[in-house]
Amino acid sequence: MIDENFRGNIYIVQNGKVLYESVSGFADLPNEIPNTLDTKFASASAGKVFVAVGILQLIEQEKIRFDDTIGSLLAIPFHDIDKDVTVRQLLNHTSGVPDYFDESVMDEYEELWTDYPNYKIRHNSDLLPLFINKPMIYPKGEKFQYNNSGYVLLAMILEKVTGMYFDQYLKEHIFDRCGMESTGYFELDKLPAKCANHYIYCADTNDYRTNIFSVDVKGTGAGGAFITVKDIVSFWVNLLEGNLLSKALVSEMLKKQSGDGADEEEGYYGYGMWIIDNPDGRDFAYFQGCDPGVSFLSEYNPNNGMISVLVSNYGDNVWKEMRNLRKIYYEWCDCREKR
Repeated sequence: MIDENFRGNIYIVQNGKVLYESVSGFADLPNEIPNTLDTKFASASAGKVFVAVGILQLIEQEKIRFDDTIGSLLAIPFHDIDKDVTVRQLLNHTSGVPDYFDESVMDEYEELWTDYPNYKIRHNSDLLPLFINKPMIYPKGEKFQYNNSGYVLLAMILEKVTGMYFDQYLKEHIFDRCGMESTGYFELDKLPAKCANHYIYCADTNDYRTNIFSVDVKGTGAGGAFITVKDIVSFWVNLLEGNLLSKALVSEMLKKQSGDGADEEEGYYGYGMWIIDNPDGRDFAYFQGCDPGVSFLSEYNPNNGMISVLVSNYGDNVWKEMRNLRKIYYEWCDCREKR
């Protein structure tokens, strides 16, 4: 079912019951310290979902509105960026703000640090020099295009409105509430215990190097949270039970808000979540992340109550593994429920 060369953790539950768990690979390769179920992994862009929940909490508390503009919420020089871009457009990636890592024109994330050292990135505002002076990439609201800068701006809005660093807010209002004791935004030069190193394969020398010079030294609104697979399950459970947001707002979060579904596997976008169209039932929701040495995917199937979490600290193909899991577990669960 799972590629024998996969390195990382896979954890699948259904209605509170563990269906499958797999732990493989080394958290520390040279010292051969193995990964465990308690290993903390980087999750790259997956952290956008936490920022989305934080913003939706503020909306629910009527501290901000979907249609509030970045110009009214943030006191920073926008230059050629449209100040009338709304919170909703940032959430669903239709803002058109310049993306500091535009995946349509850039191949490797570590290209960002050629002229701007990654160790400078410890707060959201540290990323502003990478995009604030650039023009809009298209008129606001015109189309969907995945955008990292948009979630940096959302995290800055979170900080402006609450008076807290965004990661402190997320800890108090999401992680602590969900019992996610191992999840947080940690600096690469001050990692706590049980954090995995993340490895990049070097073809020229046939060995591995860590990604410490390839990613932000600390996560931002665009991503970078360290997680455990069990913590992610706790997040899903609390989100779906209405412990973080009203169930009505959770439904909006997990509904198609943008995108055209041209790529059936990628699907559409909600708020902080990707949505896969399911003509035979309720749509699947997932969030994901990919950085040098990092791959993460977690999916919820509302038709059978399954939550899947896959993460690798070697950048292994979690998407391929999830396709295999869908074929086996979704069909198996459907057959079992029909008996």
